[in-house]
Amino acid sequence: MKKLIISIAILMGLFFVATFFIPPYIEAQRNPVKLEKPYIVSTEAQQIYARLDFISDLHCDALLWGRDLREKSDRGHVDFPRMREANVAMEMFTIVSKSPAGQNMKSNSADAFDNITPLTIAKGESPSNWFSLINRTLSQSQDLADFIKEENEKAIFIKSKTDLEKLIQARKSDKNVIGAMLGIEGAHALEGKIENLDIVYESGVRMIGPTHFFDNELGGSAHGENLAGLTDFGKQVIRRMNELGIFVDLAHCSPTIVDDVLAITTAPVIVSHTGVRAVFDSQRNLSDDQIKKIAANGGIIGIAFFDMAVGEPELPNIIASIRHIRDLVGIKYVALGSDYDGSVAVPFDITGLPFIVEGLIRDGFTEQEIRAVMGENVKEFMLENLR
Repeated sequence: MKKLIISIAILMGLFFVATFFIPPYIEAQRNPVKLEKPYIVSTEAQQIYARLDFISDLHCDALLWGRDLREKSDRGHVDFPRMREANVAMEMFTIVSKSPAGQNMKSNSADAFDNITPLTIAKGESPSNWFSLINRTLSQSQDLADFIKEENEKAIFIKSKTDLEKLIQARKSDKNVIGAMLGIEGAHALEGKIENLDIVYESGVRMIGPTHFFDNELGGSAHGENLAGLTDFGKQVIRRMNELGIFVDLAHCSPTIVDDVLAITTAPVIVSHTGVRAVFDSQRNLSDDQIKKIAANGGIIGIAFFDMAVGEPELPNIIASIRHIRDLVGIKYVALGSDYDGSVAVPFDITGLPFIVEGLIRDGFTEQEIRAVMGENVKEFMLENLR
C-alpha cells in the first residue's frame, strides 16, 4: 500500500510538472514573433493609428493554449491587456479542436495522429475533453465566457447586434472596454451531429469554418485528400447555420466547398484568415474569381499575417494582398485576419498593428481606407449581419 501511495504521488507530481511546463513550452515554440520590441513606427503612422475608432481582427487561436487571457503574457500574440495596449476593440477568438500531425498546406489525412489530444491532457483538462471534440469545443467556449465575466464589464461577449452596439457605445467613454466574438475552426467539432450546432450556438459561437486542415463529415479541405464539395450533411449544416445566424468561414475550404456554400447560403460569408493567389500562389489562398464571388455575396475577407499565407517578407505582402482586394472588388471587402496564436510565426504580436498602418500609408492608402481595413469594415459587416 505504501509503495502504491508513493507511486501515485510521483505520478501526480509528474503530471503537475508537465501541466505547468509543457503547454507554455509548446506554445512558445509554435507561436514565435519575429520582430523584437519595442515596435517603432513613424509619427504619421502612430498619429493615424491613434485616431482609429474601431480596430478589429477576424482570427485568433489564443484559447487553444490554456493561457489566462486576462493576464499579459510574454508568449504568443494576443491577450486582453495587449488588446487594450493596441486599442483593439474586438477580436474573433476561434476554437481549434483537432490538428493532424505533420500538418501542411498540401495534403493531410483525417486519420493522422491528433496533435491537440496530448496538449489537452498536458493542460490538465478534464478527462471528458481528452477524446471528445465537442467537449473540447465547449470547454474553450466556457473559458472565453469566464474570462469575460471576470473582467467586470470591461469586456463584452459579442453574440448579437445589440452586444456590438453596446461595445461601440461603451468605448466612446472608455477605450479599455473590449469585445470578443467566438468561432470554430473546422466543423469536425460537431462530431457529425446536427444537434451540436445548436449547442455551440448557445455557447456563444457565431462563426464556423466547415473544414480545417483535413476532410470531414461536411466535405473537403483545401489541404485534405479529396478536395470534395459539400456533402448532404454539409449542406444541412450550412442551412442550419443560416437559420441560427452563424457566419460561414470559408478559410481552409476546398474550392468546391467555396462554390457550394456561395450557391446555397442566404447570408454573407467570412474568410477569416487567408492570402490571395495573385500575391502568393498557395492552394489555401483565394483566386480572383473567388474574391469576386465573395464580394458579390456581400462577404468580407481577412488577410493573414504569416508567411504560408502571404509569403515573405510578410509586411509588404500583407499590404499587397489588401491592395489587390481593394483594386479588384473594393475596399469594403477586406479586413485583418491575422491567425494570431495559430501555430504560426508572425512578424509582430497584436501590439504591432501600427506597422500595418505604416505599410498602408507608404502604399498610398487614404486615411479613410486605412480606417476601413483596420476595423471599420468588420464593424459595419457585423452591424449589418449580426442578429
